[in-house]
Amino acid sequence: MKRRSLLPPLLPPLCAMVSVTILRTPPSSPSSPTREGMPRGLRMILQVPRDTFLMILVVARLTGAAYADDALVSPAPDPPPHPTPVQASDASPTQDHFDPTLTSSVLRASLSFLLPRTLDIHTVRDFGLWGLNGLSAIDPSLTVEEQHDMLHLSVAQHTVLALATPAADDLAGWTDAITRMMETAWERSADMRATGQDGMLQGFFDELFNHLDPYSRYVAPDAAVSDRGIRTGGTASAGLTLGLDHHAIIITAVNANGPSWPTALSAGQVIYAVNGRSTQDRTVEAVSTWLQGPPGSLVRLLVGAPGRRRTTVSVRRESVPPETVFAYTSGHHVVLHITAFSANTAEEMSQYLDEAMNIAHLSGLILDLRGNRGGVLQQAVTTSALMLDHGVAAITQGRDPQANHVWAVQGGDMTNGLPIVILVDGRTASAAEILAAALADQKRAVVVGSATLGKGLVQTIGQMPNGAELFVTWSRVLAPLGWPLQGLGVMPQICSSLGEANLERQLQDLAAGNAESATWVRASRLARYPREVSRTLAIRKSCPAAIGTDNDLDAAHSLLDNPEEYRAALATIPDDPAAPPAHAE
Repeated sequence: MKRRSLLPPLLPPLCAMVSVTILRTPPSSPSSPTREGMPRGLRMILQVPRDTFLMILVVARLTGAAYADDALVSPAPDPPPHPTPVQASDASPTQDHFDPTLTSSVLRASLSFLLPRTLDIHTVRDFGLWGLNGLSAIDPSLTVEEQHDMLHLSVAQHTVLALATPAADDLAGWTDAITRMMETAWERSADMRATGQDGMLQGFFDELFNHLDPYSRYVAPDAAVSDRGIRTGGTASAGLTLGLDHHAIIITAVNANGPSWPTALSAGQVIYAVNGRSTQDRTVEAVSTWLQGPPGSLVRLLVGAPGRRRTTVSVRRESVPPETVFAYTSGHHVVLHITAFSANTAEEMSQYLDEAMNIAHLSGLILDLRGNRGGVLQQAVTTSALMLDHGVAAITQGRDPQANHVWAVQGGDMTNGLPIVILVDGRTASAAEILAAALADQKRAVVVGSATLGKGLVQTIGQMPNGAELFVTWSRVLAPLGWPLQGLGVMPQICSSLGEANLERQLQDLAAGNAESATWVRASRLARYPREVSRTLAIRKSCPAAIGTDNDLDAAHSLLDNPEEYRAALATIPDDPAAPPAHAE
């Protein structure tokens, strides 16, 4: 069977409607979105049937959401005005000229994109001086210093260019100064010419972003094309996952949303040739590349089971986001493993939940988010909407008004209140943490595992004139009860990282109505930004981050099989705290 779950075939979906409400709020909004009198800002509501629960739900402004393996990304806002994009030349590490027009265009666009969006206020001067230090990273004989209102570019301590320092907020002046510094460095340094114009820009932005946060970054043109392909569904392919078995290339999985699903291709088959090219002695990576091509193009695969007759199957390539949800039944429970949050995750979840709700005697769901590094913010919110009747799923706050949202949901619990347990570990990050926090804070699920990674910063993407991209952190994520995810992460109600004996004792205490985790859970919910690092570490030490084990799953089954344990664990989440002071525990 191609289907990866043990659930029965997909039945006609329910006809209920799901709503997601986004309140765009100013940066000064209270951290708790449920208070009366909070500005409504721009309110957007979209209702869609469950079986077509796609991310069109947040209208056109929010359809540019990106995907990242280890950072949370939100849609790019309206781009700032910048010069008409200049077509980049065929740059390479050995290119023999420097293009000041293109460089100036990229610098002006990027600096104007950064200025209103970084979490903390910085001037163009800050960005310029930080970035120019990147010249020294490429060629240590080069130095840039500011002395007596003059910028000096030196080679081996000899000044080769001196310019008047522009005013701190003079975008045009700094753009021109940086461009002239780069052009002079190009002329004077063989290392600079060897690294190429793209390398110079990469060095500039690498050094600039070293002064900001771990997730803001510049992605060069070639890599940007690849990144865009990943977060929008990848390059067109056959929708197959390949592996190696005794030197033979085999199909290990068929994407249920991909073009190969309706064909005779299935897991376990050997691929002998692709478009007439033999796969013998080829790597999995090489053959996987052969399966990619322009959307709509045809790829022919010679396949067969070992020792059986070989057949040719033709597949028309499509751009399809990878599968991210996998499900199976375990007793009276359904386990849903979410590996990431890509463009189709919420739709996949809605389909599996439809299936699950038709299983006789189903008594609970287990959402396995262990190892999930995150992805698209809206997909995490939409997934939470499938299991929440109403309430806030997340809050994002930043300097740019477009970064401020209250993500609220209503009328979307497809499970009719079925008990839910969420598994997390030290690798659970960003969008996965948002989902866990949303369901936990709304007392809709019990979280089992260890402290999560604590990635609660959101990036927005800016397209640059040379085809490169800027990923800029522009907002922080707050959980529904107002506590910051960044640094703190999600603290579980049942901790499995303190040892098997301790875990067993926690479950026994829950059966008696007591919860050891109540102290650290409450402390985490009272946290507010800014917060001393020592206090954050003290909370996380209560249930240290660790890699998940089978004990997590055993504890989840115990909670779902014993309603008194489940209710006691839910009770560890406090009611909406009335914004306590930052030092409160």
